[in-house]
Parts: sequence; structure tokens; C-alpha cells
Amino acid sequence: MSKIEEVAKLVEIGKAKLVGKAVQEALDEGCDPQEILNKGMIDAMAVVGEKFKNNEIFVPEMLVAARAMKKGVEVLKPHLATGAAGAAGKVIIGTVAGDLHDIGKNLVSMMLESAGFEVIDLGVDVPKEKFVEAYEANPDTKIICCSALLTTTMPALKEAVALINEAAFRPNVKVMVGGAPITQAFADEIGADAYTEDAASCAKKARELAA
Repeated sequence: MSKIEEVAKLVEIGKAKLVGKAVQEALDEGCDPQEILNKGMIDAMAVVGEKFKNNEIFVPEMLVAARAMKKGVEVLKPHLATGAAGAAGKVIIGTVAGDLHDIGKNLVSMMLESAGFEVIDLGVDVPKEKFVEAYEANPDTKIICCSALLTTTMPALKEAVALINEAAFRPNVKVMVGGAPITQAFADEIGADAYTEDAASCAKKARELAA
């Protein structure tokens, strides 16, 4: 097994304590840092995402894999070309006003980072204006992700998307929505570009939208 395959295996099974060492060993052997990132980590997380979608693994396994990848990226970062770790582009993410749920959002953030995005996380209970302000401060952002985890905060999601849709920058950015009560029909109704039902699908869809 090559060192990169070893890194991929460790990420997949979520061995955070061992990943950093394996990455360092791969670097010491002269492996290309970009290849370690792409084949050892991003590809491994794609496998994890696929397994999650097929109900072969669940949220805890996905979280430990994402954490393991994070540890690997920390070791790799100084060796990557500037911006390579966020080479897919910038994403702004937040849970809408009135909603304090962050586990799903954090999982999506981790999966987006795993897919090569730089994530600007606005946290929870985010006023709609803050999504617009965050974009204006980061005009090279490719996607804005808004989540609502309660049926009672769906109106806040609708308002956040409406405000983004009114903004002059709207043609330059894609809007993705998600959360337990959200459906494709609701996403279409409020004028979002995309809806995905879980974190793995979100990362995959984001790659397509940002391409």
C-alpha cells in the first residue's frame, strides 16, 4: 500500500491521531502535496460521503472522518501552493435567524472543506443581512449556503434567500439551501439554485455549481 493510500484509508476510518503522521511520512517520501490532498483526502471523503448516502455509515462516522482529514490538512497546509486547500472557491454558510442548530451545518462545513472549499462560517441565528454583508466582504465567494432545521424558521430562510436574490451581486453567486424540513419544492419556491438533503450531497453539488 502506498503512503497516499494509507492516508486515504486512515481518513476513511477516521483515525485522526494517525493521519498527521502518515501525511508527514508521505511528504518525507517525496509524495506531491497536492496529490496527497486530492487522492489521500478529498477522494477518501468522497467515499465516506457515498457510504453515508447509502446508509452504510452514519453521522458519527462521517464526523470522525472529517476530523481526521482536518488533522491531515493541518500537516499538509504549509506544503501546499497558497490557496490550494481552498482551491474549489469560497463558500459562505450559516443557519438562519431564530435557529440555533449547528450540528448539520458544521457537518456540511466539514464536507465542503473536505471537497476543497474555503468555508466562511457565520454560525447560527444569522440575520438575513449578514449573508449579504459577508458576500460583500468576500466578493469572490461562489456559493452561499443557508440552513433551517425547524419548520418555524423556514420563513426566515425564505427571507434570507429573498434578500440575497435582490442583491446586485446575485448573478455572480449560487444559493444553496438545506435542513430537515426543507424540500426541493420549497427551494424552488423561494428562488434558491440548489437543495440537497444531506452533507455529502451538498459537497458534491457545490463542486458542480462552482465548476
